[in-house]
Order: sequence, then structure tokens, then C-alpha cells
Amino acid sequence: MGKPSIIFFERTFPSANMILIKDQIPILIDTGFGSDAGETEQLIRDAGVLPEELHLIVNTHYHSDHVGGNFHLQNKYGTTIAAHKWDADLINFCDPEACSAEWLDQPVESYRVGTKLSDNDEIQTGSRTLKVLHTPGHTLGHISLYEPEEEILICGDLFHKNDIGWLNIFREGVASIQRSIESLDQLSKLRIQLAYSGHGPQMENPKTCIDSARNRFDKWLKSPEKVSWHACKRIFAFTLIMKNGMTNEEISPYLLQCGWFQDFARYSFQLQPEEFIPILLDEMIRSGAASWHNHHLIATAPYRVPQKKWMNKNIKPRDWKPQDFLA
Repeated sequence: MGKPSIIFFERTFPSANMILIKDQIPILIDTGFGSDAGETEQLIRDAGVLPEELHLIVNTHYHSDHVGGNFHLQNKYGTTIAAHKWDADLINFCDPEACSAEWLDQPVESYRVGTKLSDNDEIQTGSRTLKVLHTPGHTLGHISLYEPEEEILICGDLFHKNDIGWLNIFREGVASIQRSIESLDQLSKLRIQLAYSGHGPQMENPKTCIDSARNRFDKWLKSPEKVSWHACKRIFAFTLIMKNGMTNEEISPYLLQCGWFQDFARYSFQLQPEEFIPILLDEMIRSGAASWHNHHLIATAPYRVPQKKWMNKNIKPRDWKPQDFLA
């Protein structure tokens, strides 16, 4: 196995970043998007860990870009998956709300959580101990992991180097800002030398990033529409990534059948969904989140195009069956 180490994989969309704890008891934190499952397995192998040696997969939260490789690894190698107990129950009962996949229109293949985590639990990796911290906000079951020896924080989508995780007030609660602030305040008490988040580069100045994230959440408290705009742009940009762009003719019928779009239009902006379409498109262009290329609206973030074959399966938790899971 060699010297124990924490290996950070910065990945492009649609996959989230991934962290491998290479130790006597190897642990993988988050598994990327489903269409990248083959690459996820190869990254582990290239780092010197055989996938069958993985003792545990830990999910920071249940969004498709963080849990998409779970099915592949669990199905092929029988890997145990750990997640916060609130996520676990939705997943294991095949709840249609699991992963917010239906509302977001993001495909996720079935998996089962075998280890339910709670705040202050500890995960042993051999020479290290990871402390589980319940850090809700981005999702209700969101967790962070803290390694006290090297003072390393793995913070999922709570905050990033230059951004914060979007907030889902319709599925995760209208107090998501307050929860996020409390989670950041909890983390700010730790000694942190280095932090890894779900997207973007590692953070060598985590305290500064936490302060910056907290200031932004404080501003959002005074201007709740900022929460909704941030979320709409992030969700729609991810959609454009999954679909590798959309034509003008495709956009309206697609958006009108999306739960997230209906909710934000009607409840956040008090508009009929049809009225909100051109407003969202204008804001996507104005903010630089997307741009037109050859009559296609394309996300500006770097990304790898998901294979059509995989996307066409379009599996959601409503399609999951308990017998799909390993016993």
C-alpha cells in the first residue's frame, strides 16, 4: 500500500471532486457522475488501490454528481456505502424524492446505504481517524469530514474556493441559509490547514474561504432572491452540461416540465413559468453561465460530454427496485 496518503482528484463537470484515503483501510469519498463511472474506477486503480480493496464509499451528500459512481462500484465489487442517516433512509426506501433527482431531472442509478452516519461519528482508515460532521444547508443530510492529524477538511458542497453550494429551499427547507451559516460557524472553530470541496481547486486558505462564504450567506439573508437566482443558474447550467447544450426550440418545452423551474418561477419570482423562460435565459447570458454557439445554448464551465447511451437510460429513484440492491 505504501505510505498512507489523502489523494484529491479535481474533476470537471458533470462529476464532482473525489478524495481517496489510501491507507490500510482504503476509503473513497464521493464517486462522481454516473456516466464517468469507468473513469472513477480507473482513477482509483491509477492511485494504487484496487477497487475491490475499497473498504467504504462515503458520500458527502446525495446529489447525482457525488453519488453517480455508487451503482457501478457497489454492483461490481460489493462496496459498502456510507451516508448521513437522513439521506440513507430516502435512498434505501427508494423514495421518489431521493437525491432530488426527479425534481432536478438528473439520472441516478440505484444504490444502497449500508452504513448510516451521524454527527461526531468516527471512520477509521488504519492510521487515520475521520470525524463526521453533520453540516446541513446545501442538503439536509450533508456531511463534512475532518482529519485532525493533518488538519484536513473535506467539505462537499457547503462552500468552495470561490463559491458556495446552491440552496434548494423547496426540497431542503427555507431555513437552508441559516443551516449553512451554522454549519460554517461549526467548521470555523476547527484548526484547518487544507480543505477539499466538491468542485474547484483545493483551498490552502480555508479560513478565508469560510469567512467569504459566511459573508455571502449573510447577504443572502437580506436578499432571498439571490438564493433563487444562484440556484436556477447552477441547476440549468448542469442541465446544459448533461445535454451538451440545447437549441432554442428545445429549451421552453424542457423547462416547463421541470419541477425546479416551476417552483422557482411561481414561488420565488411570482411569475408564470412561461414568463420566466426569457428572463432566465437573459440572466444565463448576462452572468456568463452560458452562451450561444451554433444555435445551441452551451454551459461555459469546462465539462466532459456524458455518453448519450448512458444518459438515455435516464434512471431515477422512482425506477429503483429494492431487488436491485445487493443483500
